[in-house]
Amino acid sequence: MENQTSASEFVLLGLTSDPHLQSFLFFVFSVIYFITLFGNMVIMIVISTDPHLHSPMYFFLFHLALADICYATTIVPYMLVNFLVKQKTIVFSACIIQMSLILLSAGSEIFMLSAMAYDRYIAICKPLHYQEVMNKLVCSQLVGGAWAMGVLYSIINTLPMLNVQFCKCTEIKHFSCELPPLLTAACGSTFLNKLVILSSAVIFGSSSFLLTLISYICIISTVLKIQSAKGRHKAFSTCSSHLIVVVLLYTTALFQYTKRSSVSSFILDQLFSIQYSILTPMLNPIIYSLKNNDVKTAL
Repeated sequence: MENQTSASEFVLLGLTSDPHLQSFLFFVFSVIYFITLFGNMVIMIVISTDPHLHSPMYFFLFHLALADICYATTIVPYMLVNFLVKQKTIVFSACIIQMSLILLSAGSEIFMLSAMAYDRYIAICKPLHYQEVMNKLVCSQLVGGAWAMGVLYSIINTLPMLNVQFCKCTEIKHFSCELPPLLTAACGSTFLNKLVILSSAVIFGSSSFLLTLISYICIISTVLKIQSAKGRHKAFSTCSSHLIVVVLLYTTALFQYTKRSSVSSFILDQLFSIQYSILTPMLNPIIYSLKNNDVKTAL
């Protein structure tokens, strides 16, 4: 019974225990984090200061960059500290806060991508009504709704975690307090938590994905009706950046949060988490700046 008392702190095992490899990884992830912060902050500054980018599409991109900064900052700084210290511990309250912020950032990001898909749908399928439909109020409501869904997703999954029992010395086989590895490390029953995480991931993830999918089905059907090849290329080019980001995020994140524990792999879990929580926030501004002529001109 003594070993089953609630843990006051956890041990994050991280990516490796090799000191030399830790030094190398510290340098690598420091560079990644710098690029993430710099790239997303530049995107936000450019969108704020350039009048040519004061449109709904870039309003959503501004908030996507903000969500990326929140996502990376929630995970990477603590990860970098753990590369340098021997005692890789995190107190229970800090772990829960980190977990809730990860869920908030991830939830907000996927619905922000859905809002961006809807914006592209209106721009391509109903261009004559674009200014009327995508007015400031609608854009603010879509962005506010995306952040609200992120908060709701975080609360739904965080509250049940407060009742989970952990052993005194709990090791988390991960570099952050992400929800799936945290549940794996629990000593008590986690059936309710697994049910909540699976249900919420399916409901929130599939609803966001469905909105994005429907938007792109309509976009593709409209673009294919365009007679000139130049017109089709121009229409597709406005969506290509967004489509790349959607594929990068959804393919790994949905699999990670909906897969069965029996197919869990330590290395695979780490790689997937790095992909959607660290690399995707870094790649987003690069993809949007390279694939978008307006952003390149503004830069």
